[in-house]
Amino acid sequence: MRLLVTGGAGFIGANFVHQTVRERPEVQVTVLDKLTYAGNRASLDPVADKIAFVHGDVADAELVDRLVADSDLVVHFAAESHNDNSLANPAPFVQTNLVGTFTLLEAVRKHDVRYHHISTDEVYGDLDLDDPARFTETTAYNPSSPYSSTKAGSDLLVRAWVRSFGVRATLSNCSNNYGPYQHVEKFIPRQITNVLTGVRPKLYGTGRNVRDWIHVDDHNSAVWTIIDKGELGQTYLIGADGEADNRTVVETVLELCGRNKTEFDFVTDRPGHDLRYAIDATRLRTELGWRPRYSNFREGLAATIDWYRSHEQWWMPHKQATEAAYSRTERVLGE
Repeated sequence: MRLLVTGGAGFIGANFVHQTVRERPEVQVTVLDKLTYAGNRASLDPVADKIAFVHGDVADAELVDRLVADSDLVVHFAAESHNDNSLANPAPFVQTNLVGTFTLLEAVRKHDVRYHHISTDEVYGDLDLDDPARFTETTAYNPSSPYSSTKAGSDLLVRAWVRSFGVRATLSNCSNNYGPYQHVEKFIPRQITNVLTGVRPKLYGTGRNVRDWIHVDDHNSAVWTIIDKGELGQTYLIGADGEADNRTVVETVLELCGRNKTEFDFVTDRPGHDLRYAIDATRLRTELGWRPRYSNFREGLAATIDWYRSHEQWWMPHKQATEAAYSRTERVLGE
């Protein structure tokens, strides 16, 4: 199989490439990545001699057409994905998430190539903290940020190309990923690297916003399950029953690092901060037989802390710039 992975130098995509090379040596992997600030070529160093790498833009129609024509399967991870950045400048999110997806869809339609689309649970908006409901494949879309709205739009493009043009595609919407190679701007690696560098972690608002966490290796194993067994044209939600509020996550990070769990600060909340995400992955488990490896969030978090502790050379070059950017918008409450 000739596999094209877009965004393969990003967090989830790089881990998908690692997993594929490790578990499916018969697959020929080509990575297409623009190498924006969130893409890191070094994330692919351990498999560099086993893959082909193309530095380019998923919205470059000529390049994408050429790469897709030489592929049997496209897995589309490439996306602008940081909510705070989308609030500051939505334009790159429209270009990559919407125009980039359209460009890929036109190429897979032209060459009749199998396509899998990676998306997020944030397209569904949020749930009340005391609501027992969870997102399912039939939950209505209700995005609340430029990031989530452009991802929702990209999902709808895929569904339209399936129905209108017969594109052979599946879709997945996942809960919040964590694990190795995640940029330090994101919540969990930011808190881990703050603790490792002696900086107090910071929590938006009251810290009671809830996310449904899944280890990136579990997410990517689910993607391969959908590719292998999923029904074309269908959407599958990927989750590992990892609901935890942000305060609990920070306290657990501190505890696992041997620090007092009260050593953090609250900062002013961000605009439109979603309250709660929660995934119901029943369909994926019952119809396709998938199960997560890290069913215990604390166990997965401990493994992630160990990775960041032993890979300081990977994340340290980005840490100072990330904290400088946050310092311009965050204000510690009570100061």
